[in-house]
Order: sequence, then C-alpha cells, then structure tokens
Amino acid sequence: MKTSFLAGLLSVFGGLLTSLHAQTIELKPVWETDTTLRTPESVLFDPTQKILYVACINGGPSLENKSSYIAKVGLDGKVIQLKFADNLNSTKGMGILGDKLYVTEMTQVAEIALSSGKILNRYAIPGAKFLNDISIDPQKKTVYISDSGESKIWALTNGKINLVLEGAPLKGTNGLLVDNNQLLIGNGDGSLLAMNPATKQLKTIGKATGGIDGIVALGNQKYVITEWGGKIWYVQADGKTELKLDTSAEKINSADIAYDPGSQLLFVPTFFHNTVKAYSLK
Repeated sequence: MKTSFLAGLLSVFGGLLTSLHAQTIELKPVWETDTTLRTPESVLFDPTQKILYVACINGGPSLENKSSYIAKVGLDGKVIQLKFADNLNSTKGMGILGDKLYVTEMTQVAEIALSSGKILNRYAIPGAKFLNDISIDPQKKTVYISDSGESKIWALTNGKINLVLEGAPLKGTNGLLVDNNQLLIGNGDGSLLAMNPATKQLKTIGKATGGIDGIVALGNQKYVITEWGGKIWYVQADGKTELKLDTSAEKINSADIAYDPGSQLLFVPTFFHNTVKAYSLK
C-alpha cells in the first residue's frame, strides 16, 4: 500500500511538473535574412503557399514615402522576390482574404492580387492618420484595421469601410488578431485587449510594459506579443506574461510578427536592423 501510494504520488507530482513545464516556451534563433529587406515592419505567413510576405517601409513612415514594397521570403530565410509589390506608401500590417493581400498604407488600405502583385484597389479610411495593423475574419470576410494615430479600429467588408471602435480605453492601438471568436487589440499602454465583435465589449487578457505591435496565437488562448522596441512576451491562458526576449539594448526592434504552427517558427521583423529573424518555439 505504501509503495503504491508513493508511486501514485510521484506520478501526480511528475504530471504537475510536466504541465508546468509545458506552460512556458523558449525562443531559439534559427536563421536571419540578408539586409535587402529595408525597414521591415510586418511579416505574414501564407499557409497555402508556405512562404512569408514582408512589408518593408524602406524609409520613414510618412505620406511622402512612396517607395515601400512587399517582399516574398522562403521559410528558410532566403528572399524569393524582393519587390513582389512596390510603389506603396509606408506599408505596415498585412492580411490575406481569398486571393487578395491587404496591406495598410498611411491613410488607406491597398488590395493586391496574390497571383501577380498588382494593386487592384485602394480604400481610403476617413480621417486616418497612421494606419498600422490588419487582421482578417475569414468567416465574415472582414478586414480589421487599426489607426494608431487616431486610436480607432476600422473594418473593410465587401468594399465598404465602417468604424468599429473608438475612445477609451483605446490609445495608440496597433496590433490586431482575430482569434477564438474575438478581436485581440494591442494597446499603446501595453494592454492586450479582447473585443467581442457582437457587443463591442472589451476585456484585458494580458499586459506588457509598452505598446503592443505584433500578436500571434499559439492555440489554447496562448499568445506571443511584441513591443516594437525589442521585447517579445509570452501570454499564458490565465493572462500571466513572461518576457522571453529583449533586444532593446542592442537596438534590434521586434515589430509585427508571424507564426507558422507547423514548424513552430516565429518570424520577427527587426525594422531598422533590416532583417527578419526566425526563432524556434519548440
């Protein structure tokens, strides 16, 4: 009886240790691109083509900058096509809906054909100052857009623009992610918010130390979020956050990230460092 009880106790204790260990992640460098990706702000993983799209500001984020472009990069870090789409204005967040790629410019959203890189349409956002991230709801065929300058969330559906959310607690809103029937919003004060699209109600599900730029889902309501300044955080399902990487001292930024669940690779654009870095989360 004592031996059986002890064995059972050890088994439970071991299970708890395994569970606790499984709750965290480690970032291990895998590769880094060359520096032809000038001022990369956002990375998007395309699961259909198994490639990355990288939005390169190629200069400063201003209305005058018309030299931004989108590159195609392989999952091995090799640049496939440097200028898949170009002559864009301060490109940042991206999303794919059907056979089209959507990317924010300063005051409008560009719609690009995935087959050719040709710009098909541009949708102006009323009063926009600094459009930033994009996330797609494929079920509702809706493109969500953040305006960091105006602290607003917009939606593009069937060619029509509608205001989704504005006002407190939104402030310097940036990162967006549709996940688990919610719209996650990276706030300028470091709060990771979750919005119910039907009621527009907000709740805080995590916290960083600064404005949240990128958000990716790992499953089971766990996320990785970034601060542009160089910090990468892991957000557990209970809202607990862990700082997993800090390259701010080296002045290596961590902008709008992407994640491939198949290879468990996280892709981080380094902005002024002019590269994209891949990290394993295994």
